[in-house]
Amino acid sequence: MPAAAAPVMSAPEVSAYLDEVFPQIKSNGDNISVRDVAAGTALVRLEADDKHLRPGGTVSGPTLFMLADLAAYAVILAHIGRVALAVTTNLNINFLMKPEPGPLDATATILKLGKRLVVTDIAIRDSGGELVAHATATYSIPPRN
Repeated sequence: MPAAAAPVMSAPEVSAYLDEVFPQIKSNGDNISVRDVAAGTALVRLEADDKHLRPGGTVSGPTLFMLADLAAYAVILAHIGRVALAVTTNLNINFLMKPEPGPLDATATILKLGKRLVVTDIAIRDSGGELVAHATATYSIPPRN
């Protein structure tokens, strides 16, 4: 397998760009951040609290889905640059455990970076390192002029 491409944006740059083009991510007070970017990967953390819970006191499926989608978007932006109109075309997620409130880390890895499509793999882990959800996401990249 060829070596992963180096990112073109750092974690702080991706975070700042997300704040600029996608401010609704934090509109309900979510504590979510791009923690790290490296060749082919990005780490996004959500501090899940009461507003992310479903009945029974565990983090909801929609919250995990949002975290997976955002991690995919972050790793893609980190590697293609400021392309706000890259959009999700497919996202499949498997919920493996019922996570408790607290930090959830989503590590997104680029599986294939093409000219028009990017395929990613996302692992979401709880604070103990347990895999709570696994997702794959495909994004469409708009043509560059």
